[in-house]
Amino acid sequence: MATKKTRTSIATIVVALVIGALVALAGSANGATLGGIPLFAIAVAAAFGIQVLVYIPSVIARTERFFDLTGAVTFTLISIGLFVLSPGADVRSGILAAMVTLWAVRLGSFLFLRIRRSGADDRFDDIKGDPVRFLQVWVIQGAWVSLTASAAWIAMSGTAREPIGWLTIVGVLVWVLGMTIEVIADAQKNAFTADPAHSGRFIASGLWSRSRHPNYFGEIVLWIGVFLVAAPVLSGWQWIAVISPLFVILLLTRVSGIPLLEAKAERKWGGDDDYQAYKRRTPVLLPRLSRSA
Repeated sequence: MATKKTRTSIATIVVALVIGALVALAGSANGATLGGIPLFAIAVAAAFGIQVLVYIPSVIARTERFFDLTGAVTFTLISIGLFVLSPGADVRSGILAAMVTLWAVRLGSFLFLRIRRSGADDRFDDIKGDPVRFLQVWVIQGAWVSLTASAAWIAMSGTAREPIGWLTIVGVLVWVLGMTIEVIADAQKNAFTADPAHSGRFIASGLWSRSRHPNYFGEIVLWIGVFLVAAPVLSGWQWIAVISPLFVILLLTRVSGIPLLEAKAERKWGGDDDYQAYKRRTPVLLPRLSRSA
């Protein structure tokens, strides 16, 4: 008889698939097709399918080693595939494919190298031995990829084409700003944690002195940039693409990003007066501009 956790996982899998199907349906309006099937719908189906394909050997080996890398590869393969397959792919499509691919390659390599150094990801300790619960996280990753990339993929697979205008240029600049902040923040934290002198300490220097989660701020900004580049060619139901930046904001600020890390930090340093002072002077997300509060 299925346990409560198994039933919950099955329900979560169904919900994730339904959300993916609804976004695929809406985003396929006015879109190009391949063999009579909307390209965007194919992209969403592929995002889920790739996760399931990699899940099979992963559950057999009981390893999460390729989880993050698979997500990044999915972003990259589908973005490049859409650029190649979309009829009349233009400069905007190329820009969007490059934005998503560069972000995915950077993030995927960063996460893969991190797990190689650590040896394991403790997020999966309790679930990788349970096939259904382990499948749940892979299906959720398929939904994450589809929703996050939806703005870029809908614009790339659509039939509307517009010349590059001021909004596209603004979007590219916003993306560059967000990407730069995220890369610098991750590099600063890596350097901090690699120093034995900082063992067991929290980072409060560089960008981390202005925001407690500057990498997440950069992540949100860059996906807003992607949406701005996509926006000029969206119409009707294709505006479901706004779910891309909104989903990233919700995910990082209310679900699996900041709330989990803030709780973990509080458990670790909650009794540390220096950490409490750092919290009081440093915003959670939006960086402060002044050098000192």
